[in-house]
Amino acid sequence: MQYNAVNGVYITRHVVINDGNLVGANIVSILSSSMLTLPINWTELIMNYNIASCCTKAQCQRGLSKKNAMRWIDPHGTRTDYTFGDLEMQSNKFANVLTDLGIVAGDVFFTFLPKMPEQFFAFLGTLKTQAVCGTLFYNFGEDALLDRLGDSGAVGIVTRKSLYKKVARIRDQLPALKYIILVDGEDDPLNGVISYVRIMAEAAFEFEVQPTAPGTPSVLHYTSGSTGKPKGVLHRHGSLTSQVATAQGVLGLKEDDIYWCTADQGWVTGTSYGIIGPWSLGVTQVHYGGGYDAQTWMNLIAQEKITVWYSAPTALRMLMREEESIFTSANLSCLRDIYSVGEPLNPEVISWSRRVLKHDIFDTWFQTETGAIMISNRPGLEIRPGSMGKPFEGIEPAILADDGTPLPEGEQGNLCLKAGWPSMFVTYLNNESAYKSKIKDGWYYTGDTARKDSDGYYWFMGRSDDVINTAGHLISPFEVESALLEVEEVAESGVIGAPDDLLFEKIVAFIQLHERYQPTKDIEIKIRLHVSNKASSIATPQELIFCDSIPKNKSGKIMRRVLKARYMGTDAGDTSTLEI
Repeated sequence: MQYNAVNGVYITRHVVINDGNLVGANIVSILSSSMLTLPINWTELIMNYNIASCCTKAQCQRGLSKKNAMRWIDPHGTRTDYTFGDLEMQSNKFANVLTDLGIVAGDVFFTFLPKMPEQFFAFLGTLKTQAVCGTLFYNFGEDALLDRLGDSGAVGIVTRKSLYKKVARIRDQLPALKYIILVDGEDDPLNGVISYVRIMAEAAFEFEVQPTAPGTPSVLHYTSGSTGKPKGVLHRHGSLTSQVATAQGVLGLKEDDIYWCTADQGWVTGTSYGIIGPWSLGVTQVHYGGGYDAQTWMNLIAQEKITVWYSAPTALRMLMREEESIFTSANLSCLRDIYSVGEPLNPEVISWSRRVLKHDIFDTWFQTETGAIMISNRPGLEIRPGSMGKPFEGIEPAILADDGTPLPEGEQGNLCLKAGWPSMFVTYLNNESAYKSKIKDGWYYTGDTARKDSDGYYWFMGRSDDVINTAGHLISPFEVESALLEVEEVAESGVIGAPDDLLFEKIVAFIQLHERYQPTKDIEIKIRLHVSNKASSIATPQELIFCDSIPKNKSGKIMRRVLKARYMGTDAGDTSTLEI
C-alpha cells in the first residue's frame, strides 16, 4: 500500500480508499469561485451520494422522478423515453445483479456495448455498488480488449452477442474474468455467460447505496501512449464536482435544456458529459444509436428541439462538406449553443458555422486524465478562432520548459496544470511509475504543447510525444506497429500521424516486407483487416507506404520523427544516432 500525496488517497489492489480528508479547499474553491447556482445541497451530496446516486436518486428526491431523463433514438428512428425514475430503477436492478454475483467494491467491471439504454443502466448500476466501471469502445479488436481486460483484472463484462465473439477468443487469457452478461443472449453456465434479460427480470428494484467518500474509485478509461501498452486512467467519485460545475459553467446546461452529446461512452467525454454532468443537473438528454448522417442529425436537432449540442471537430468538418441546403432548410431555432471537443477546432469551421448554422462553436479542451473541461471557449468569452480559450475557474495552467521553468507569453512549451482539481485522475492502474512521471513539483504535464498570449488565451501547438490524434481518438503508434508485425508478410513497420483536413491527423504506416514478398493490393487489404480486427477500426492506417527499411537508432528505437520528415518533405534533423 502506498500513499499518493497529490490526491490524498491510499492505493491498494485496484482500490483507492479515501483517507477522510479530501473534502475541502479544492471542492469549495471550484464551486464557490464559479459562482454557480447549484440545484442541490452539495455538502450533503458529496458526503452521502456517489456519482450514480446523484444522477438518479438525488433527481428523484428533487421531485424529478417523472421527468424525462433520456430520449433514446435507435438507428431506425424508434424513440423510447426513460424518466429519472426509470434510471433509478434500472440502475438499482443492475447493482443488485452485480451484488448477487459477488462483485464488490473495488472490483473492475466493464461495459462493451454500442450506445444503447443498457449501456447507461450498467454504468450507473456498477458505480452504485462502488465497483469500478470501465467502458470499452465497441469497435475495439481482440488485442485492445486483451490489454484492457487483462491489465485491469476485470471480473466481469456486459456486452452483446455480436461483440461477445471477440471476448470469447481471448477468454482463456483472462483468468480473472468470471462473468459475461449478454444483453441479447441466453444463459450459458458452462462458459460463465449470463442472460441480461433473465437476471434483470429477477433483480430487486431497490438498492441501498452505501455512503461513498470522494476518494472512492469510480471510472476507468484507458488511454494510449507513444510506447508500451495503454494506461488505465483511474478516477474517483469526487470528480463529480468538476463535471457538474463545468456542465453548468461551460456548457451552460439548465434544467429545461434538451442536450445532445454525440460522444460514445467508450471515451471520457461520453461518460463525463454524456452521463454524469447533465444527469447530475437533472437535464434531459437525447442519445442516438445511429452513425453519422448529416440530414438525420439536422432532423434530430430540429425535431427534438435540441438546445445544447456537444460534438467533435471531425464531425463538424464532415458537415462542412455537405450541401448547404441540408442546414438552411432545417429549423434550428431552438439550438442555443454548439460545443466541440477532442482535437483543435479549425478557425474555418467556426467561420462556416457562423455563416451556415448561424451559431458560434465553443471549443473545449480536456483529457482522459483531467476528467473534466480545463480550458475552454464559452458564452460570455470572446472567441479567438483557433484558440483553446481560457481556463475554467479554479484551474491553474502554465506553460513550462522541460526543466519546469515558466516560459514567457507567446513562447511554446509544455502545457501543465496545477495538480489537485477534483476530477484529476488518481493513478495509472498498475503503473504508478508512469503516473509519477506526469506529476512534477505539483504540476501535471499533459503531454500537449501550447502557448499563452498576452490576454490569457491558450493556443494548442501539438503533442510532445508521438501519440496520434485521429478524429479525436488518441492512437498509440506502438499498438498499430505491434498489430502490423503479426501479419506474416510484414518484417518491420513504423507508424506516424500526418496532418489531415478531415481527421486532424491520419495514420500513416511505413511497411517493410520480408524479402520474399512484393507489395500487392491483396497484402494491403490483409494488413488493413488485421489491424482493424486486432486493434480497432479507428487504428487502421489511412495510408500504407512500402519501403526498403525502417529507420532506427542504435538502440533499436524506431525514429518516427525521421519517418514524419520523410513523409512531410522536411529536414529530419540530426540523424547521427541512426543505426548503421
